[in-house]
Amino acid sequence: MIGENIIKLRKEKGLTLSELAEKAGVSKSYLSNIERNLKQNPSIQVMEKIAWVLRVDLNQLLEESAVFKTDDKELAYFIKELIDHDISKEQLRELKLIFEFTKWKKERDKGLGY
Repeated sequence: MIGENIIKLRKEKGLTLSELAEKAGVSKSYLSNIERNLKQNPSIQVMEKIAWVLRVDLNQLLEESAVFKTDDKELAYFIKELIDHDISKEQLRELKLIFEFTKWKKERDKGLGY
């Protein structure tokens, strides 16, 4: 969970794993283990350093809600693909427009009795 939050925030800030590790003063392998959830209980000092570099509150790294959770495996896979493929903000805006259109069309069709 913590690792997924770090990855998400790191990518949002446009940092590589190496850049974040260097700026936070932790080894790249240690940070990689945190991100891959191999190191599931990193020290608070390390987490504070990472939060400082990412310019977020420490709680944001630790919150479960920072990463979308669902029991729908297909939806979870889709969200993971978005994160893994470094979707740009512009691409996300385009996807949002598609979702909004789909929602509008569904409501319109429901109102028309389709």
